[in-house]
Amino acid sequence: MKREILDKGFIQVIDKLGNDLTVVNSARVSFGKRKEKFDESDRKLVKYLAKHKHWSPFRHLMVQFHVKAPEFVMRQWYKHVVGIETTSTSSAKDHAWNEISGRYVPVTDFYSPHNWRRQSDDNKQASEGSIDNQEAANNLFSEVMQHVLNSYEKLLELGVAKEQARMILPLNQYTEVYWTASFQAIMNFIDLRDEATAQWEIREYAKAMKEMMLEIYPETTKIWFEVN
Repeated sequence: MKREILDKGFIQVIDKLGNDLTVVNSARVSFGKRKEKFDESDRKLVKYLAKHKHWSPFRHLMVQFHVKAPEFVMRQWYKHVVGIETTSTSSAKDHAWNEISGRYVPVTDFYSPHNWRRQSDDNKQASEGSIDNQEAANNLFSEVMQHVLNSYEKLLELGVAKEQARMILPLNQYTEVYWTASFQAIMNFIDLRDEATAQWEIREYAKAMKEMMLEIYPETTKIWFEVN
């Protein structure tokens, strides 16, 4: 299961744990019960658990994603991973994160926007619409990128270590990660990043992830979005 994102990025499901029955069976283990077929009583239970914030049964569902995204997108994404704590109410728990290293692998892919957005008039951190002179922005971007890439290659040719040469690379460089997270943590990411004020680029990943979760855990995901 894979979705192409932006110009060179993607998100792909590598592995998963559990199914729609996992949540209800995890909850019903308290009574020594287990179901083999998902039915209306299970829908009601999932809805009750989500509505009343009984999160632990949702953490038995895990998905491993392979993500390729620009570095500035990953910086936002990583905010959902750092600060992991052990309290049962934390939405930032149950993550594993491993990233490709520019110390070992030369950086070759960079994100090129197809539209240059205007700064929002009423939101200091957001953008809206498009600037008028797209051509001028494209030309300036291309000029800077060509200079940066040429300088990076020259540093490598001089024998400079990749771990140092990468310091001059901009935030539009693509990086790759494996991200494994619980259903609850993934839903938290989607809730915050598939939202009107989220940056367009990371929202494209959140929208694709939402589609994937609806395919992997259709009943549980649908109920979650109905309640939250």
